[in-house]
Amino acid sequence: MTEVSGAARDDGWDCHVHVFDASAPVRAGHYQPADHPLERIEDTAHPHGVRHLVLVQPSVYGSDNAVLLRALAIQPGRHRGVVVLADDVSDETLEAMQAAGVCGARLNRVSPVGDDADLSVRVEALAPRLARLGWHLQWYVRAADLPQVATLHRSIGVTCVLDHLAGLSLQVSDDDPAWRAVERLADDGAWLKLSGWYRLDAAAPYDLLVPRIRRLAALFGERLVWGSDWPHTAFSPPALPEYRSLWQPVVEALGPDAAADLRCRPPAIYR
Repeated sequence: MTEVSGAARDDGWDCHVHVFDASAPVRAGHYQPADHPLERIEDTAHPHGVRHLVLVQPSVYGSDNAVLLRALAIQPGRHRGVVVLADDVSDETLEAMQAAGVCGARLNRVSPVGDDADLSVRVEALAPRLARLGWHLQWYVRAADLPQVATLHRSIGVTCVLDHLAGLSLQVSDDDPAWRAVERLADDGAWLKLSGWYRLDAAAPYDLLVPRIRRLAALFGERLVWGSDWPHTAFSPPALPEYRSLWQPVVEALGPDAAADLRCRPPAIYR
């Protein structure tokens, strides 16, 4: 991984990680996570100049965000969180989450125990509450969902963040309608996560994704963030990708200077 020099070396951001507690209850029909505490990803990331993490609620815990919130409380103010919300969550709970460092809510249309409700209904219920808090709405979707996501975001007044290269895997052709939808989202101020390479039909060193990353970077400009997707639940422990390997496609696509700037610039959506 290209290191960041000078005073900014320890101020890098990894904007997509998960923490797990093996003793916490999980939703049936999904995986059983092992222990992956906050200190382990901090120890992994810090030698690469990454000090700030965005903890994203994993689907296996549903809307029980207790593990994530406990992790945020260890070093208040250092990290940020993106939660999954139940329809009946109280305003008091939302305000407490915000005080803890939460700044977004996630809708997951990919995982086996993700959101299967009507998207329009969910967004209509969530959007006014997120807007009042200044939170963003983060989407983990397949490319086929992007047209609907683009239409929904035209009118809700909430910033959109697209997980894992917006689901534009190598199986999505260069002229697929999903590209027109992602262009609309970019025009409307959406953000994009450069993350989840192995979820996009790519294998290390992920060089086949470099042209796709460049095309998307041209659309989103500075509204890009990078995430490692640690601890890589799609892999068995002996096959986990090296942390530095997940940064290298960004360096290849953007060049070392632009990539380093992206990693060290505090993203507005997490302030």
